[in-house]
Amino acid sequence: MSNSRRQFLGTLMAGGAAIVAPSFALAEKPKVPTPAPRIKLSISSYSYWHFKGEKFSIEKVIDEAAKIGVEGIDILHRQMEEPTNGYIQKLKRHAFVNGIAFTCLSIHQSFVSPDKDFLKKEIEHTKTCIKLAADMGIPALRLNSGRWGTIKSFDDLMKNRGVEPVLPGYTEDDGFKWCIDSIQQCLPTAEEHGVLLALENHWGLCSTPEGQLRIKKSIDSPWLGIMMDTGNFLEDPYKKLEMLAPYTNFVQAKTYYGGGEWYSLDLDYKKIFAILKKVNYQGYVSLEFEGKEVTSLVDGLIGQGVKLLPALMSEINFSTYDFVFASSDNSNVLLPNDNASFVFPSDQWPYIIPSLV
Repeated sequence: MSNSRRQFLGTLMAGGAAIVAPSFALAEKPKVPTPAPRIKLSISSYSYWHFKGEKFSIEKVIDEAAKIGVEGIDILHRQMEEPTNGYIQKLKRHAFVNGIAFTCLSIHQSFVSPDKDFLKKEIEHTKTCIKLAADMGIPALRLNSGRWGTIKSFDDLMKNRGVEPVLPGYTEDDGFKWCIDSIQQCLPTAEEHGVLLALENHWGLCSTPEGQLRIKKSIDSPWLGIMMDTGNFLEDPYKKLEMLAPYTNFVQAKTYYGGGEWYSLDLDYKKIFAILKKVNYQGYVSLEFEGKEVTSLVDGLIGQGVKLLPALMSEINFSTYDFVFASSDNSNVLLPNDNASFVFPSDQWPYIIPSLV
């Protein structure tokens, strides 16, 4: 236990009587301080399965996350088994006994289509997933705008840098209307079940921050938020991420160890976390490995974490988080004090091990 925590506990015990007996002499209401930026680490289950080969089970993702002491996992819906009650309860128990929270359910749906029957089906699918998230105790649902579908293959879409032409006979305004109307039909279910809809910059109408914010600002609801994916703006990313930051409720932090599945970005995470700190971001950052060579979470951290985690750790309040950092041969163990800062040599990559002292 750190000295600051011992001091806090001692002060708390010594002042117990004062806490129990309220003081009526205080005439003024105490000012509530603005909370400092607080970032919590999560892992995306997508990191282990890129829609290729045998699925990496959610149970295994929980195990991997627990090994390194992160707080939660962001679950890719398509990676789950059939969501029977037995399966859901088994996942919840496994997560709880391993100290892992479910931070987000990332689904796939599209609200960009002139076909009313198609939109109705997508809306009902989204409502079903909102209820599933609530049953699993998941507070947020990743939402897409959807895309035009004029480029059928996702691989071809990525070759075209995520840009596709509008459906012939229609305009972008049509697409935004379909999307906004569809989201509005999902919001009562989201509010009823206490699940925040987090609209991601995931191609389609949300390929630009202007498009994403057009949807957000057209819908006056606290149950629609923004998910920031750091790797989905291929040109001039920092300016665009800065536009999203004031509205952001969840962050997915991309890395590309071994080369990306479709592309690679050399992201400056010190700059990205400075953007988040500027808007006093409170919430999860979910690490999302999209490289070709990641077979375990630790592989990804060793390969790309040297660019991401030092910047992240400098933003974390160490009076809340204690970590031990060790190089891969278990030498050079570092136990930070509350206000420590870190510079990691590139040839000594740390694993993250939760400290129990």
